[in-house]
Amino acid sequence: MPRGLFITLEGLDGSGKTTQIKRLAAWMQKRGLDHIVTRQPGGTATGDRIRALLLDSRSAALAPMTEMALMFADRAQAIAEVIEPALAAGRIVLCDRFTDSTEAYQGGGRELGSQVVLDLHRLICGNLQPDITLLLLPSLDASLSRARNRNHRQTQQTGQDENRFEQEQDAFYSRVWQKYREIAAREPNRVILIEGNLGIDEVHEQIVEAISEHLVTAGHTS
Repeated sequence: MPRGLFITLEGLDGSGKTTQIKRLAAWMQKRGLDHIVTRQPGGTATGDRIRALLLDSRSAALAPMTEMALMFADRAQAIAEVIEPALAAGRIVLCDRFTDSTEAYQGGGRELGSQVVLDLHRLICGNLQPDITLLLLPSLDASLSRARNRNHRQTQQTGQDENRFEQEQDAFYSRVWQKYREIAAREPNRVILIEGNLGIDEVHEQIVEAISEHLVTAGHTS
């Protein structure tokens, strides 16, 4: 059985990832493409517990290295429990965030640097790489405004607090944004960069175009 495809979506909170991964999954469903949707942090019972710790505002005292170690603990569990079994079964895996997020947020935002992230990825994740990464990069101001408004509404509606990162200063997010651009420049064959304050339909069209081409090349469709 041919190995499945590993597709990740990346970008700042508020970049539109959640909307676009849902639309991409629906697009695949209509075409009968066998796929699963997962996320990081989270996606497993253990990962959801790690996610709650990482994103809760009450975890403000987490040291940067602790934060990064928890991200990789979550990722290792997701790879073992969800991602690798699906790929081995020939399925398409759509994952909301992967190691690019750690490089951007902890390597860039927390200023730990890229090398330690890449070294840990090789050691803990077996250097598993996405086949294609869709990087949504609207303007920094637009992303931050949407993320903060959304999380405020979510807290009011559900009582669930995932606001820890949104409390960071704009300088933190500027470093994250710049690191994402560095990753895209370093790995142009893997990363599809979708820039600008585009409409939801415009972004979806660009995603579908990129994914359709890759699926044909990989022999998953005709």
